[in-house]
Amino acid sequence: MSLSGIITALATPFGPEGALDLDAWRRLLEQQVRGGVQGLVVAGSTGEAATLSDEEYDILLNAAVAQVAGRVPVLAGTGLSGTAKTVAQTRRAAANGARYALVVTPPYVRPTQDGLKAHFLAVADNGGLPVVLYNVPGRTGCDLLPETVAALAGHPNIVGIKEARSEPERAEALVALRSASFAILSGDDGSAARSMLAGADGLISVGSNALPSAYRRLCDLARAGRRAEAEAWDARLREFHDFCGIESNPIPVKALLQRAGIGHGLRLPLLPLSERHHAAADRLAADAKALEELSSREMLAA
Repeated sequence: MSLSGIITALATPFGPEGALDLDAWRRLLEQQVRGGVQGLVVAGSTGEAATLSDEEYDILLNAAVAQVAGRVPVLAGTGLSGTAKTVAQTRRAAANGARYALVVTPPYVRPTQDGLKAHFLAVADNGGLPVVLYNVPGRTGCDLLPETVAALAGHPNIVGIKEARSEPERAEALVALRSASFAILSGDDGSAARSMLAGADGLISVGSNALPSAYRRLCDLARAGRRAEAEAWDARLREFHDFCGIESNPIPVKALLQRAGIGHGLRLPLLPLSERHHAAADRLAADAKALEELSSREMLAA
């Protein structure tokens, strides 16, 4: 299965008392697939992976693999601060049926570029899954530079990168490394259309939790090079891009999901969306329904 188009970084639904809500999880998975997403990430940062027990990780991943049943690839977040722990988590994901490992740069420890290279090579050699690199300096405290990505891209078990930096120069440098065996995926909803119009393969999205069809439409247009249409659709989604960053991810998108009947909250240290943003969440949750209907009609007509 190729890595391209719209891939959702799934939020993890919890029940009123904070336990996993597996019914909501299965409904979310099915809505995503029916909405046209082309991949799913389980237990990434949007999925509050840091708050999950090993047992919960296994349960979520097994349920996702079973529900999806091969219709789209399932990626598992496996990146941890230590290399040995990341290798072990990647093997755990493989045992639970994941197709790819999404491996973030080691949070907090701030390795050098040589350290990052050694880390990812160790995971690729020993983790048992194809590796998608993940660079998000705002969360991890280190930046995986394009020259380091270039040194890793030739490894047969390193198959792509999710890049969350939004600068055009970063996207251009990475698109130059794109090949049939190495995918370039935006990790920033707000700049993804620009990146795909420049040649990136797709988007790993937060907003698509609430709007799978709408983000699929955005990706289809941008990847096809239909600039005017892609930019117009991106403008329709701009409020959602911005709203999903109004507080720490996944607080805002989980507020939208809750208004759609999926999940009841977050786990500490995250708190629910601040009251001053509730009116915007109510309005955007209603707008999401209309945008989903419009995007579905456009895709059927295409």
